Order: sequence, then C-alpha cells, then structure tokens
Amino acid sequence: MSTPLFVSSGDLVADRRYQWALDFAKRGDFPAAADILRQVVETAPGFATAWFALASIHEQLGERDAAVAAFARARDADPEDYHGARLHLARLGAGEATPAMTATYVRRLFDQHAPDFDEALVGRLEYCAPEILLSAVRTIAAHPLRLGSVLDLGCGTGLSGAAFRPCCDWLVGVDLSPGMIEQARAKGLYDKLAAADLLEFLDSDPDAQYHLVLAADVFVYCSDIAPIAAATARVLAPSGLFVFTVETHDGQGVQLRPTLRYAHSADHVRAAVKDAGLKLLHLSSAETRQEKGQPVAGLAVVAGR
Repeated sequence: MSTPLFVSSGDLVADRRYQWALDFAKRGDFPAAADILRQVVETAPGFATAWFALASIHEQLGERDAAVAAFARARDADPEDYHGARLHLARLGAGEATPAMTATYVRRLFDQHAPDFDEALVGRLEYCAPEILLSAVRTIAAHPLRLGSVLDLGCGTGLSGAAFRPCCDWLVGVDLSPGMIEQARAKGLYDKLAAADLLEFLDSDPDAQYHLVLAADVFVYCSDIAPIAAATARVLAPSGLFVFTVETHDGQGVQLRPTLRYAHSADHVRAAVKDAGLKLLHLSSAETRQEKGQPVAGLAVVAGR
C-alpha cells in the first residue's frame, strides 16, 4: 500500500499509534495494522490521515465495503481532501463518479514530486506532450513559426516552456504548485511566473491578450475542461490559438482512470471548445506518455477563433 502524507491529528498519542500501525503495515502485517488504526480513529475520529491509511489497508485485504466506509470518513474529516479520498471513492464506484480534484490535493501532489519531476516524467514515462503540441501548432500557424505572447497553463517545471521558448517573444507560466514554479524559475525560460489557480489567474486580468495558450498534460487533473476553455477564450488575441492535450477513451464524457487521472472523450473536447466560442482547427490521436510500459491514448487539440 502507498503511505499517505502525514497530517497530524493534534493528539501525540494518536499520532504515535498511527506510526506504529504503519510499521506493522510495512512488515506486511495488515490485520494488525488495521486493528491499531481502528483504535486510533475511535479515539481521534477526525484524524483524516489515519482513516485514509485504514481504507488503504482494507482495500489491500480485499475488504471493499470497509475501504469505502473508511475513505468516506477520511473525506468527511478533511473538506479540502488533502489525501484525495473523493477520488478513491470514485475509483471504487462509490459517491460522485468524476469529482473535481481540490486545489489542496493537486498542490500537495505536485509539490511532493517537484524535485524529481523531470526525471520521472521524461526519463521513465517518456513524456512528449510539449513536442506533440509544438508540431500540432506548426500544422496550423504560418512558417517560420513566430509567436508573440504565450501563456503556459499548468507550466510545471517548464518542459513546455523549453519547447516553445525559441518561437515566442514573451512567455508566461502559471501553476498551482509553488514547488513546480520554483523548478521552472531555475531554468530561466519564462518572462513571468505565477503560483496560482489557473481559473483565478485567467480571470485576474481581463485585458490580457495571448497569441497562444497551451496546456500540456494539464486537463488530466480537471474533471471538466469547459470552464478553463471559456476563460482561455477571453484572453486569446483575435488570431490566437488554444492548444492542449488530454488523455482519452472511446466512450462518452469524462472518466476517472485507476491512475486517478481524467480521460476526456473526443465529443467532450469538441463540446468544450464549441461552448467556449472557439473553432476546432486540429484534433488528432496522441500518445503523450507511457504507463506501466504501455502508451496512454490521448488527443492533441488546436482551437482558435
């Protein structure tokens, strides 16, 4: 089982017993760990981290109903859903099917992985979304490609910035994770960087005008891309382009995958683009990364006015 990031219960005794339970789990004694955790949450019923760990152990033991109940208690104890309990409930077919990821969960997730993000994504998962998007833009834009101002939504450590920097005059990056922004700043690629919620950033300057807005591997963390598409449309220059990737599936609407990443159908993408008042200029299959040695099905999208 994966160990949840620790958030104290505020009770030193409960915290120590929680750590004791994890020691049993690490040795493979899940029943003993579960027994201790049940005692912990009985004395500290608002201890979300312990509820989450108990849920994970129940699932490890094949006890789905008990896992669902414990994930629900973790969710209820933590309105900001720091551990992503809502997502695990959805994965198990309980509760809302495609819950929105909370900003707290996403920020924690990426702050945690920021230091080794590039190595993991490019080195092990063969991530190539920035190159795919740059190629897609070249099929639409004039040659040689020269962009004025570019906004990199969910810029992460700056992998997309590295791909698009030679083609633009002004490059802005925004990401929810301060840890990611720190990594991007160290590369010296961006003219401006901001640690902010994407929608709040887009709405903060209604007079902004970008010739290109890109979102590489960002919407896998958004249950609905329509709000960001609409906000992006408001900051596009008259001839501007909105380019992004999604993971996809053959059904309808949005699905939450076992990886806790969202997959969007082609019809969902088309509807979001249309509802934003934009025109779909390019949509193609794209495998932006590997997962367990297998390519992940996705789409590369270019939209404009």
